[in-house]
Amino acid sequence: YYVFGFLTLVLLILLVTCAEISIVLCYFQLCNEDYGWWWRSFLNSGAAGLYLFAYSFVYFGTQLDVIGAVPTMVYFVYMAVASLYFFLVTGTAGFIAAYTFVWLIYGAVKVD
Repeated sequence: YYVFGFLTLVLLILLVTCAEISIVLCYFQLCNEDYGWWWRSFLNSGAAGLYLFAYSFVYFGTQLDVIGAVPTMVYFVYMAVASLYFFLVTGTAGFIAAYTFVWLIYGAVKVD
């Protein structure tokens, strides 16, 4: 049962890291007066899914001894689905963090 607690801790660390990266990059973007931060905040932290899919090619070439077209196709389809899910989860975490950040900093501005 310790494994599930450890995996939950790693998931929380991943989501916090994605949120922090998205907030910092959104801040830099807003400092440059580029206010199109919506999709970029999603893509900045979601890029971890692209890295996961790229690493699946490296892992396939160096660690796996798969012979045949069907097992290879099954591996890459499963990795594409897992990478897409990972992309959506990390991208959503980054977007929600950046949205909350922008909402808080612009909510603190006093217009008199």
